[in-house]
Amino acid sequence: MIGHIVNKQNKQTKKWHRLVTGAVVASTLVFGASSAFASAVEQFKSFVSNSKSAKGDFIQQQVKVVDGKPKIIKTSNGVFVFARPGKFIWTYQKPYEQVLQADGDKLYIYDKDLNQVTIKELGNALGSSPAAILFGGAGTAELEKNFTLKDVGDKQGLEWLEASPTTKDSQFEHIGIGMKDGVPYALELRDSFGQASLITLKNLEKNPALKADQFKFVVPAGADVFRQ
Repeated sequence: MIGHIVNKQNKQTKKWHRLVTGAVVASTLVFGASSAFASAVEQFKSFVSNSKSAKGDFIQQQVKVVDGKPKIIKTSNGVFVFARPGKFIWTYQKPYEQVLQADGDKLYIYDKDLNQVTIKELGNALGSSPAAILFGGAGTAELEKNFTLKDVGDKQGLEWLEASPTTKDSQFEHIGIGMKDGVPYALELRDSFGQASLITLKNLEKNPALKADQFKFVVPAGADVFRQ
């Protein structure tokens, strides 16, 4: 979700942003007027600094542009919970069950249908990914080390920012975050293979009470385990 001419690339990026922003709003709830007290970057930095943990629901949509219009080709939903730094559980509930869970050291990917667990080192798995933005370091210093943040304006009732990975080996070309009232409501993700995903966050609760062993992963009985 790359042209060889800079001007052409900029126009395509702006066009894509308008398309996917419209898709987020059209396919989810209608947001009210955006917060005017701070820019998207300021709101997001404040969220990172003041939200040591959070939980909520999400809707994730894969989008393909057909004849200049965004078309949703797949929709998933589920729940998430995180605690900085580097602890999170991202659970897909529909249309199939899958869990991405990090304990601050390792990332576990569990596919229930296959009863299969893949284990990765967390540092290599996160890097300059969207997960690193939401669940990574404990403050803005690490955020600004891994990403360049830029305000891109008010669209469809949300204040948007663009996060550009500072490392060249990142698989993501574009990461957009839509903010409202100091919390992230939507993410736009476009990778180097031209694939796009829209993630809408709902019912987000900041700094909830969490159990001490909340992020400890227990391998399900009989599951095949692969290490990468």
